[in-house]
Amino acid sequence: MKKVKPPSSRRAEIQHLYESYASGQSTLPACDLVRFLHKEQMELTANQETAESLIERYEIEETARESRCLTFEGFLRYMESKDCCVFDQTHASVYQDMDQPLTSYFISSSHNTYLTGDQLVGKSHLDAYVCALRKGCRCLEIDCWDGPDMEPVVYHGYTLTTKILFRDVIKTVEQHAFEVSACPVILSLENHCSKEQQEVMAQYLISILGEKLLRAPLDHLTTGDLPSPNDLKYKILIKNKKLKNKAEGASGTEIEESVDEGEDGDEEDEEDEDFQTTSKFWSARKAGPKKKKVVVAKVLSDLVIYTTSVKFVSFSYSKDNQSCYENTSLAEKKACKLARSSGADFVQHNQKFLCGYTLKPAVLMSSQRSFDPSCSQHRLKATHLLLKVISGSNLPIPRSGKALDPFVRVEINGIASDSCRKNTHTVKHNSLTPHWDTDMIFNISVPELCLVRFCVRDHTGFLSSDFVGQYTLPFSSLKKGYRWVPLLSRDGCSLDPASLFVFVWYS
Repeated sequence: MKKVKPPSSRRAEIQHLYESYASGQSTLPACDLVRFLHKEQMELTANQETAESLIERYEIEETARESRCLTFEGFLRYMESKDCCVFDQTHASVYQDMDQPLTSYFISSSHNTYLTGDQLVGKSHLDAYVCALRKGCRCLEIDCWDGPDMEPVVYHGYTLTTKILFRDVIKTVEQHAFEVSACPVILSLENHCSKEQQEVMAQYLISILGEKLLRAPLDHLTTGDLPSPNDLKYKILIKNKKLKNKAEGASGTEIEESVDEGEDGDEEDEEDEDFQTTSKFWSARKAGPKKKKVVVAKVLSDLVIYTTSVKFVSFSYSKDNQSCYENTSLAEKKACKLARSSGADFVQHNQKFLCGYTLKPAVLMSSQRSFDPSCSQHRLKATHLLLKVISGSNLPIPRSGKALDPFVRVEINGIASDSCRKNTHTVKHNSLTPHWDTDMIFNISVPELCLVRFCVRDHTGFLSSDFVGQYTLPFSSLKKGYRWVPLLSRDGCSLDPASLFVFVWYS
């Protein structure tokens, strides 16, 4: 009977690497560690000092440390550390120019931030705001509705989702807004409240947020017509509809102009998407109050400085009529349609009007040439990416206790011509040390707009599989060489010690 070779573990692969550079010695000298860093990890700036720093950090055997060498255990600790992570750790803190106008940045935004479950009967909870802020989200949505006893509430309108108090949301934001980032936070108000309860909202914003609330335009801007993230450090901005200039009536009295409810442009689209597949709730939505003229309370309108919500009509209309401090929101379905049909116009629109705090790549900021993401040919030479998915370690076992039949799916998410995915083969009944050793080659025309996603799945049937864990990072943060990939849950929580071991190379 033929013997079945047991699957290799990541430890065995790392042992092989270690031995190939130790050249028969019992330890790995610093000079050979430098050689490994240069040749395998493509860290060409590494030198003797770099190697000795790693030895100091990961070697616990005293004799080896004194000899400036790594034992295998020390090498293993390094290979499973953040210093060897697939994500470039220099990108874990602010590394980009943060003095450009807000329109030069993407933003990490959330939709229906308050929900912890589905959009029809799920629970609204303050913890959802805490979670979003701790993950670096800088734009939070707050759906505001009239509540009893003049207390505005937050929930998904026309549904059975639970309600939380507006004032408690603002207290939570005040406490956690700048825990992980000093960049400004935008509170995007989807405002359905009466004028009287809007005044209550404004008073809560002023009294709870205090000095953190931006209440007037800045006197001096770093550059352009809009402030930069650095200009607005530790500030909270209000995104809402804003009253137009007051006009004088025949009697000389001032008249407040009204705006249409839903003038933000995305409210109707979002509600349509939320309900179009749920007919039993659609009738309730139709039976809700008709769109009406709603007067924005002046005290709330006055808190809207650089983030005025306006209705999206067309790119040409925005170009001719929209100010840089006015911004529109689009439902994802509509945005995708516009990106396909008018990609170049979409890019130019976002060069002028607000987006956020991750610096856009040059291809989206150059006014000298037109970039259209729907075109397949953007460069004469594509970037070639080789990903070798080698093995996994300590994959989480499902509640059933059954060992996984895992495979890894690698997805490239970018412009249409770059977006694709490839799978490894499935390893049967191995959650602890699955071994794939699968090469994947991708040709990418616009890498600066790509996200790379590693997703481990459990093969459950001929055409079915279940999610196990994932990790996503920008292509620009992808490190070359033998790398450790920490796995996360769907909502971004660590599944440590679950991880993948991969090799990355690109040119």
